[in-house]
Amino acid sequence: MTSNRHNEPDRNGQGGRTADDTVLDAARDCVLAVGVRRTTLTDIARRAGVSRMTLYRRWPDVRTIVADLMTREWVGLSDTLHPSEDGGPVRPRFVDGVVAGVRAFRDHPLLRKIIEVDPELLLPYVLDRLGASQLVFLELFEEGLKAGHADGTVRRDHPARQARSVLLVVQSYVLSAPTMLDESDSDLDSDAFDAGLRHILERMLAP
Repeated sequence: MTSNRHNEPDRNGQGGRTADDTVLDAARDCVLAVGVRRTTLTDIARRAGVSRMTLYRRWPDVRTIVADLMTREWVGLSDTLHPSEDGGPVRPRFVDGVVAGVRAFRDHPLLRKIIEVDPELLLPYVLDRLGASQLVFLELFEEGLKAGHADGTVRRDHPARQARSVLLVVQSYVLSAPTMLDESDSDLDSDAFDAGLRHILERMLAP
């Protein structure tokens, strides 16, 4: 989900951080505090210690900043999807990575705040188009699935279609699962649904 913009960030040369990161950090703080609709470019500029004109040169409005923020935050969760080099069967490692990623995504404070106060921001990426982070996840899914095809632990299928099917399942468990959870009931809590997701993925992908 999130923006398809692929602008190169301006490097500030400090530990791999960028000037963009300073702005995106400020935007994250503002959104977590008051939500997207109540955040202004002035708020972000003040918190980032830059001028509004600096922001305008890079982003035309708050929503484009937030789109880039969401991309950064969501893609940052993709480390769980990189297959380890332990030489073991691919499918268990792939499934473990997806389940861990879903849980981290579902519990991410920025996602929870957007769903709570600005859910309409997510609708285009559910109903209309793919965003940058979805494209990253599809690429990682395909990579893992192809490796599983090669070692025989994943059912052979068209890898792009198979990856998209996995993403459809993942999105439902990220965005809709909280409406189904009941943490007071061990049969309906997060652990139970994570186990259910694991079962679904295993059945989808087993040869």
